Amino acid sequence: METWLLELTAQGYLHLPATLAQRYFPTDLLVVLPRGDEVWLVPLCGPAAGGLLLKQRNARGDRSVLIWEALPPDVMPGWRRAVWDATNGVLRMTLQPVAEEMA
Repeated sequence: METWLLELTAQGYLHLPATLAQRYFPTDLLVVLPRGDEVWLVPLCGPAAGGLLLKQRNARGDRSVLIWEALPPDVMPGWRRAVWDATNGVLRMTLQPVAEEMA
């Protein structure tokens, strides 16, 4: 499985690299599902399904989405590991931060 590093900001935004967003979230829409010590990011097929909108952050095409409402209250900002789970069709992100020197 391919591992990604995602940044969760102090303002509650999750930053996704352009390649990740384009590959797994082509409609720029997702749903955030808390699952124990993980958060699952589920891509949606289109705007009729609702969900959260990934916004373009820069010319490279990196994306950002506000997810703080879906996070447990004690989650701190920082870098997180995520893997694409093809079986469930979701991006699984750990809530445990990665040490800065590893990010």
